[in-house]
Amino acid sequence: MPISINKYNPAIDLLRFISILAVILIHTVTRTLEVTGYILDQTPMAFILHQIFRFAVPLFFMISGFVLELNHDNHASYWQYLKKRLSKIFVPYVFWSAIYFYFIYTQHGPDFISALIYGSASHQLYFIPAILIFYLVFPLFHKLYKILANKWVLIIFGLVQLYLLYADHYLHSVHLFYPIGVGLYNFYVCIIGMKASHHHDEIIAWVKKNLCLLSAITLSLAVILILTARIMYSKTGDIGYFYSNWRPQVLLYTLAFAALFYYLLSKIKINLQLIKELSGLSFLVFFIHIIVLEQVWRLWASPLFVATNNQVGQTLWYDPAFFLIVTTLSFLGAYALHQFPYLKKLTG
Repeated sequence: MPISINKYNPAIDLLRFISILAVILIHTVTRTLEVTGYILDQTPMAFILHQIFRFAVPLFFMISGFVLELNHDNHASYWQYLKKRLSKIFVPYVFWSAIYFYFIYTQHGPDFISALIYGSASHQLYFIPAILIFYLVFPLFHKLYKILANKWVLIIFGLVQLYLLYADHYLHSVHLFYPIGVGLYNFYVCIIGMKASHHHDEIIAWVKKNLCLLSAITLSLAVILILTARIMYSKTGDIGYFYSNWRPQVLLYTLAFAALFYYLLSKIKINLQLIKELSGLSFLVFFIHIIVLEQVWRLWASPLFVATNNQVGQTLWYDPAFFLIVTTLSFLGAYALHQFPYLKKLTG
């Protein structure tokens, strides 16, 4: 029998914090890869970091499944549920989409409504329409939980998910309306998150028993992820082979990483208020970090890159420094915006 846990789970908040750090890091090292023309031999550190933090977005979906299932009010109507959940996401999404569409990336093709549908006002926003779709269908997933959480159903769904990812990534045979496609590429991790919310103690016990094995598997999957991306890019010249989050290797790596770090983070004793504060800022940081990145790049990172004849991209300190500056300023900016309670509803 699954053992219930307190509805506040610090490990999940820490995973959320790690995920937003991973998102920021991917975007900072992406700039390094872009300006060097994707010549990976010149930027090995950037490429490795770009790959090993690819768990970020699938893990966000998994965390969403975990939190929604753990906190779902069975007595609330569907409209009460939508009002509670979507109001926290949709309003900030529209606000920041408008900021990016009209003030940051003004050279764009589609109209604003299209940008909202596709999440294309800024490149990180594609995640939001997909997660909104999951929020819309979650009550059905919750009602079907006993079926979805069955071992054999999970195995079948896992195989289906792997095939979808393989067909999309290697065969390019899956052509879906983009937000729905992103949702389908992540439905399995959402269900895994839901199941995990009911089995905290079993997960902790299993990982503790198999810690060395799971650590080795996670490391091996990270190496496989890096090598396969490098090989396919070398063969084809298609950056999609290392840019995409939707690869079979990313799914397997995310599952292993999530289990391992859920256990490790459950053992860490950190001030709960600090954890809540950092996690609470993560959503707003997700929206604003690209604005910060662009300004840091314009004022500091790009001039330094040019001044050193682009060789700075090979050093060990440039990418971490760029990441730390963008991260620090993003969290400080989010903290400052959160000091205005009425503004928080608008900005996230």
